[in-house]
Amino acid sequence: MTAVLPPPRTAAVTLPHPRHLTREEDGDRLHALFWAAGPGRRMISSAVLGGGIGERAWVLNAQVSHGYRRTDPDRHLAGLAAAAGARGPGVGLMTAADVSAYAHGHDEGADAFVTAGVEVRGWAAVPGAGGPQPPGTINIVAAVPVPLTDSALVNAVATATEAKVQALVETGHDCSGTPTDAVCVIAVTPVAGDEAHAFAGPRSLWGARLARAVHHAVRRAVTVP
Repeated sequence: MTAVLPPPRTAAVTLPHPRHLTREEDGDRLHALFWAAGPGRRMISSAVLGGGIGERAWVLNAQVSHGYRRTDPDRHLAGLAAAAGARGPGVGLMTAADVSAYAHGHDEGADAFVTAGVEVRGWAAVPGAGGPQPPGTINIVAAVPVPLTDSALVNAVATATEAKVQALVETGHDCSGTPTDAVCVIAVTPVAGDEAHAFAGPRSLWGARLARAVHHAVRRAVTVP
């Protein structure tokens, strides 16, 4: 059976490079990346703020101090986003890595932005692992300029994660990630007359492009001196 793909939109919307923010906090100079995606975006994320699937207007990836001890990271991120001018619901991620050293990958309309701290890393399936972990973190913010179904959004997260692990192994990192990795995938909200793409696996049209963009960005993020 031949899969029927929705026709491409005439005006594909990609994710622009983020706005770079700086702040002083607890005696440290910290950085953050802010994307104003605007209306008409659906996102899926594992982030502490705005996680799950839903309409979101912005994404914040904020650096925090090593030894971060706040117990209200969602409120902390919401305050940082508001200070950046965020309006409406959004997604907030955090990391101890220097987010100003982000890497970007692009492939035929798919974009990926990655920040990486790999000092605390390991394989996912480790006996007895658990408990709180320091925010070392590989954070992935990726976007495709088409609408995706809920199941395809979940598929896109799996595809991005597979591409991340491939990049880590290829660059000599004996791990599948860090204990606190987070991901956010952005797609277009369907409008009347649109048919959302039902697949985002690594051999689908947009899943393959997403995988290559993430793979490229992770490789760059973990090999930058």
